[in-house]
Amino acid sequence: MESKGARILVIDDESQIQKLLRVALTSHGYEVGEATTGQQGLSEAAVFRPDIIILDLGLPDMDGLEVVTRLREWTNTPIIILSAKEQEKDKILALDAGADDYLTKPFGMGELLARIRAAMRHSVKITDEPVLKFDDLVIDLAHRRVVVQGEEVKLTPTEYDLMKNLAIHAGKVLTHKQLLKTCWGPNYENDTHYLRVYIGQLRRKIEANPTRPRHIITEPGVGYRLV
Repeated sequence: MESKGARILVIDDESQIQKLLRVALTSHGYEVGEATTGQQGLSEAAVFRPDIIILDLGLPDMDGLEVVTRLREWTNTPIIILSAKEQEKDKILALDAGADDYLTKPFGMGELLARIRAAMRHSVKITDEPVLKFDDLVIDLAHRRVVVQGEEVKLTPTEYDLMKNLAIHAGKVLTHKQLLKTCWGPNYENDTHYLRVYIGQLRRKIEANPTRPRHIITEPGVGYRLV
């Protein structure tokens, strides 16, 4: 029992997936709600009040992206996409629409449980916390300071903005477009080379081994996440 009764809503029309998730999640202490259509999922999200939503994109009545968009009109509940669609563009569209994470079918239950735990840890408004800690990495939001292994690291204003955005959404995949828009502005949404350069600079400053990063993880073709 690792989840203390957290609620998970599964929106998926495949009965085998529903059964698999119901058995696995309840065995780990989660309370599971189920919906087989987008409309039913939207209704259940309002009534069941889940802590996490697991959503399939291929629903019989509406596109899963529309479900994400409509959920984001009123809730910040973490949404993990579980879909057979494995193209990068599908992942990017879902994450840009407001999903927090994306796993493709077939999937490993261990990885899904890990993604759920990560989403649960960061579903609270961590921006209310002035100091964020990730093992040897400490980010003091109040004083705009970044400390690695007890030593302050000097970041440029842009590097700090990038670091802060990754940190306050830790565990969540942030797409290239999201990071560029937030840190550089809407006119730079397609300038991914800026992002690669600055991520490289950040890694050289905060990672023990920049070629094998522990904190800033690349989601190939999609974006980055801080772990």
